[in-house]
Amino acid sequence: MNTPALPPTRTVPPCTACPLRQMAVFKPISHDELLFLQSFKEAHITVAAGQPIVWQGQPATLSTLYSGWAFRFKSLTDGRRQILNFVLPGDLIGLQDQSHEVSPHGVEALTDVELCRFDTDRLWTLYSRFPKLAYDVTWLAAHEESMVDENLLTVGRRSAAERVAMLMLHLYKRSVALGLAQQGRVPWPVNQQHIADAVGLSLVHTNRTLRKLYRQGLFAVEGGWLYLPDPGALGRLADYYEQPVPRRPLI
Repeated sequence: MNTPALPPTRTVPPCTACPLRQMAVFKPISHDELLFLQSFKEAHITVAAGQPIVWQGQPATLSTLYSGWAFRFKSLTDGRRQILNFVLPGDLIGLQDQSHEVSPHGVEALTDVELCRFDTDRLWTLYSRFPKLAYDVTWLAAHEESMVDENLLTVGRRSAAERVAMLMLHLYKRSVALGLAQQGRVPWPVNQQHIADAVGLSLVHTNRTLRKLYRQGLFAVEGGWLYLPDPGALGRLADYYEQPVPRRPLI
């Protein structure tokens, strides 16, 4: 199956001038490493909101999300879906797939997105020629695993209110780190079905929980923006005190 794509709408800067690399959240790399990443990149594609980036059960790909939001998920044969994690700019997509001939999960665009698509055949060149970049890839895999551990704790032990609070706070902090906040608000393209699929609740239970948290004054959503009046209060409710993440790699 081909990935549904939109025509490019603007000139894309080279890796050496990538605006993501200007953000404090990402680690700097050497000029030689940047040149290799430029050669490693094989395409810059756009995918419309609601369209697949990766098909579950189809050949695996490797990409970095350049802009927009997406999510990684697994589905059962009857259509039930578990969202495994949300993907924000700078996140590497498909690293989990490289040990498989086909992708064990799907990735869907939550908003219109742009992706830097890499030549997976050259992944081993990265490991052999650029050990620091290879370590960065390993770090990203380990960090992804730690997020899965946190999600397992959420689904297994947190109450409904704690689950929703943890998800909101987690995505809020990630958005702030990426410089997406405006006047204390962050973009929020996530709807109630996405929340339900991410935290393992029914849509009815999710709606009831959101209304409860809203009445408590813990969040507000307006015009596609999320506002947390007191993130600390949400963190205490969720028993979620994520440590600040050091500057992270950007592939």
